Amino acid sequence: MTHAWVVLTGADGRDVQAPTEAQLAAALSEIYEGDGVAGPDGGPPTAVLRFGYDDGLMYLMEVARGGAIRFEEWSDRDCEIALASPRRMSADKEDALQLWKWLAQRQVAKIRDQDWQSA
Repeated sequence: MTHAWVVLTGADGRDVQAPTEAQLAAALSEIYEGDGVAGPDGGPPTAVLRFGYDDGLMYLMEVARGGAIRFEEWSDRDCEIALASPRRMSADKEDALQLWKWLAQRQVAKIRDQDWQSA
C-alpha cells in the first residue's frame, strides 16, 4: 500500500513530520518576519514543505524571505526526474500559508491552477 507523507523543513533546517497548520504558520512567520539572518548558503532563509508517496511522486514548495515561492514536481523523493519545470511566484504570508495548506491536504490541482511563472 502506498503511504503519503508531509514534511516541513524550517529555516533552521529541522524537519517536522506531518506538521500542523500552526506549525506551518509559525515557519512562515519566521521567514516573513524573521530577524534577517541569512540562510545556510548565505542567501535568504527559506522553509520547504514536501508532500509525497513512499513509492512515487513528490511535490516541493519552498518559500523564501521576501515572499519568493518555488513549486516543483518530481517522480520521487530523490528528485530523479522533474515532472514539470519549476514554477515561481511572489506571495504574502497568508497566500503562502494557503498554498502550503493545499499541499498538505494533497490538493495539487489547486496549486497548479495558481498564477505561476515558469522558471
